[in-house]
Amino acid sequence: MDINPLNNQSQPGEKDWPHAPIHRLDTNGVYIITAGTHHKQHFYNTPEKLTLLEARLLTFAKQSEWQLEAWAVFSNHYHFVARSLPGAIDLGQLIQRLHAVTARELNRLDQTEGRAVWYNFWDTRLTYQYSFMARLNYVHQNPVKHGLVPVANQYRWCSAAWFERVASPSTIKTIYSFKTDKVNLRDDF
Repeated sequence: MDINPLNNQSQPGEKDWPHAPIHRLDTNGVYIITAGTHHKQHFYNTPEKLTLLEARLLTFAKQSEWQLEAWAVFSNHYHFVARSLPGAIDLGQLIQRLHAVTARELNRLDQTEGRAVWYNFWDTRLTYQYSFMARLNYVHQNPVKHGLVPVANQYRWCSAAWFERVASPSTIKTIYSFKTDKVNLRDDF
């Protein structure tokens, strides 16, 4: 069935559940994903736990043939922008695996087996260049938005420092020039 993820409309014969975000993920395209912890609790509240979450995100994205363009992980949520590569698995499967594994590992560390860790995730397929660039900048700058660092590249669990190392000066300048104040993302964590 061909579904347009941008209009969030049900196709004939398909019903949306009104109590959860609609996920119209597939293996083609570029997406921005935001996920939050259960009751916005700060479960990933140590450097060790943040490193665990970031490492699993990077590893599982690579294994699943999704190229991360930007990411930022925090104590109670994360954002990432990813592009599908040939052979990519369904993005929903990647997120499900990430949440299952990181919840188990976190609960093992905290000795709280079976505790609910992840609440939900929100996705948007990016189809416009401006939207893509603005969201890249948004994710890179998110640690600053949350008051964690004065400059994004100082936050260890974010792609800003990596981006500044690998991208050309003109690309960095271009991405960082995009306004993020009108980016509509769930980020009330």
